Amino acid sequence: MSERSRLSSDIVESAEFRQQTVDQGTAGLIRDMDSPGEYLAVYWLESRFGERSINLSPDDALSLRKRWEKADGWSDYLSTCQAIWDDLVYFPVASSKTADINVTFEDSWMFDRSYKGERVHEGTDIMPDKNERGVLPVVSMTDGVVQNKGWLELGGYRIGIRTPGGAYFYYAHLDSYADIEEGDKIKAGDLLGYMGDTGYGTEEGTKGKFPVHLHLGIYVYDKGQEISVNPYPALKYVEEKNIDYHER
Repeated sequence: MSERSRLSSDIVESAEFRQQTVDQGTAGLIRDMDSPGEYLAVYWLESRFGERSINLSPDDALSLRKRWEKADGWSDYLSTCQAIWDDLVYFPVASSKTADINVTFEDSWMFDRSYKGERVHEGTDIMPDKNERGVLPVVSMTDGVVQNKGWLELGGYRIGIRTPGGAYFYYAHLDSYADIEEGDKIKAGDLLGYMGDTGYGTEEGTKGKFPVHLHLGIYVYDKGQEISVNPYPALKYVEEKNIDYHER
């Protein structure tokens, strides 16, 4: 009964799933996996979404999957985990020979935000150590298709990429765009634009309302509903998969 409740029909909407908890040991284990989605799907169910500490080898995860895959909802749940994790290739901020700037990020999931009323932070901010707009290249973490490009009051100049697995990666506050348009197919590592500080204004092009940074959001769809998940663990997974970018 307890296991069935963990794999309920609304599991993807739960706060526990959306948190995407990955402890340090598990993060080290999946670092060399090309497709960690299946492993994490089992790990979260077995650990009660990080509530208890477990040591789960990849072989054990495969064995335990056979038990879980008999439960209702397993297929959709697994597909969602794979959509978030298995298309990841690169860290979204590339190195540039023209910029001596380092970046950091922390887990700010569900931190308070106040612009346009009380709300919470449904993403991760990647912060440079120099407040210079239009310098650091922002690249796609995944293959995909450009689904959205343009101005949003909160996100400023933003790009939305739909990945092969069906997740939606949202890159916000860009200073400028690369030469791409909605509907274009892109590859992981392709330039999307440059890090900036656009947004928080109804007038297109508003800048300077906050420090330069990249806001990354990851969304999945469940029963027609858009659901945000914590990007921080995914960013840690690709943190060392940083590429150099130069104009081609």
